[in-house]
Amino acid sequence: MKLGTVTYNIAKDWDVPTIIKNLTEAEFDAVELRTTHKHGVETSLSPAARAEVRKQFEGSAVKIGGLGTTCEFHSPDPAVVRKNIDETKEWVKLAQDLGSPSVKVRPNGLPKDVPEEKTLEQIGKSLAECGAFAGDHGVKIQLEVHGTETQRVPRIRKIFDYGGNHPAVRACWNSNQTDLLDGGFDANFKLLRDQIGQVHMRDLFLEEYPWRALVTALSAMNFQGYCFAEIPESADPVRVLKYFRGMFRAYQNL
Repeated sequence: MKLGTVTYNIAKDWDVPTIIKNLTEAEFDAVELRTTHKHGVETSLSPAARAEVRKQFEGSAVKIGGLGTTCEFHSPDPAVVRKNIDETKEWVKLAQDLGSPSVKVRPNGLPKDVPEEKTLEQIGKSLAECGAFAGDHGVKIQLEVHGTETQRVPRIRKIFDYGGNHPAVRACWNSNQTDLLDGGFDANFKLLRDQIGQVHMRDLFLEEYPWRALVTALSAMNFQGYCFAEIPESADPVRVLKYFRGMFRAYQNL
């Protein structure tokens, strides 16, 4: 497995050269570029600007591990859902242009007065459309295990099933405390094991989460994807990232 960081939030104020410089120093493999941050990697970039961003990363030891969006498909308004699907497709085009392997999207809630199963099915079918488009462009969609109600892993499992488990749609395991509900960590991990495409990790010193169990489970499935640090800002960010890498390696007994 490979190590990266999400720009949310430790790197939110870094431009692309700073991301490359700092992550090279911290010996990280990749970055997930989250939308709205200082790096400026957005769907509004011109073809020339896209080529320049790609050139900078390809000339470094740091890869673009993914693009982080806020696209979501749970709205009861079909027009809003369609807008988010279309926006996701624009992110897929950007990912292809940049050489990014994936685009992260999220569920973000269950609207009141709408049957839960209807919303889960709607999200799943939206993902199937996005996945088909992404697959045609050599990109994967990563569904973050996210949202107050929707982060419960059995609901994510239903979303995948409603979407037909498209091979270009993967799960972004988000290391939530709710992973310990609904039968516990092992049962939940098993529900999504075959879909996990990337992982978000909080601070590894948080003893409330079974980090060793997670890393052991990922190792057992020979996980080859990215584990991204998703950690708060710091006045000494490179030092913090070095400690994160050290703990990440220790959990792997390296």
